[in-house]
Amino acid sequence: MGNLFGRKRRSRVTEQDKAVLQLKQQRDKLKQYQKRITLNLERERSVARQLLRDGKKEKAKSLLKKKRYQEQLLDKTENQISNLERMVQDIEFTQIEMKVIEGLKIGNECLNKMHEVMSVEEVERIIDETQDAVEYQKQIDEMLAGSFTEEDEDAILEELNAITQEQLELPEVPAEPLPEKTPGRVSLFDRTTSCFSCIFSGV
Repeated sequence: MGNLFGRKRRSRVTEQDKAVLQLKQQRDKLKQYQKRITLNLERERSVARQLLRDGKKEKAKSLLKKKRYQEQLLDKTENQISNLERMVQDIEFTQIEMKVIEGLKIGNECLNKMHEVMSVEEVERIIDETQDAVEYQKQIDEMLAGSFTEEDEDAILEELNAITQEQLELPEVPAEPLPEKTPGRVSLFDRTTSCFSCIFSGV
């Protein structure tokens, strides 16, 4: 019992599944980072407008430089996300291809075993025997069809109908009732049975 419950269950998660999961997690983190940068860009652009209205041109310019750098980071992040998604798709498609190849391999092994059981020569022999039997039956049919006249055909049909009629006719039920056995009267069967009993009993 201890071995039964203590045995580790075999995980169905493959290394490819783990790799796909990690790539998707990295992609999601990059998307969160991308969203955060986008919010910062909108906020810094609003601050730059306010600085310009306040006459602080240099600070606005410095803020816009920072904003420009973050936009470049945003572009790089978008490229990285695209690369990650492409890699995930490639791995998942490769997994599908591996399953297809595995299925083809199993199918090929099955066909080979079937071919071992029945070779090409065996199939050809069976086909030839079947064809010979068909040809033989065809020859018999042709011989029978050519050897009978119309009178023979009529006689055969008449005999066939007579046999069919015999099978359909049932025996007639007797009109008179069967004789009833009268009490005290011994039938011939009873007498015969009694005689045989005396002989074998030694009387």
